[in-house]
Amino acid sequence: MCLECYANDNRITPLLKPLDCLKHHTQYICGTCGRCICIEHDPKRKLQRWNFPFKSLDIAKLYLRTADYICKKPCGIYEIQNENNRVSYKIFMSNKDLHIYLQKSKRKTCENVKPVFIVKPYKEYKNTQIRKLTNDEITKYMSER
Repeated sequence: MCLECYANDNRITPLLKPLDCLKHHTQYICGTCGRCICIEHDPKRKLQRWNFPFKSLDIAKLYLRTADYICKKPCGIYEIQNENNRVSYKIFMSNKDLHIYLQKSKRKTCENVKPVFIVKPYKEYKNTQIRKLTNDEITKYMSER
């Protein structure tokens, strides 16, 4: 596992429409393994990618580093259940943010009220970059997938 971005595969992201994401979105470029993670702000939802619910813990882990980086502190992944017992995973900056979310989302619960995954302490990495990729970088990254 990469100590910086918590992934086992340094080319696993982006997951959805990878070429489109690499061409049009700002990327967190892991200074350790070179993995690109979408850090783009979604203007429709007014959220960043890490704010979205994830289908699995493994997928949420792929975006956790961007939350840590933006918040400059260790964020946690929490297991959320809806009224039909459907499980999803969300990243929150703190337990307080989780509680605010649960107050607004009355049909959702978090049984343990603790992160199922968190990486402490927060650490900055020297070679990290936040930027859009060049066409050559996109071609190389996609060929390595």
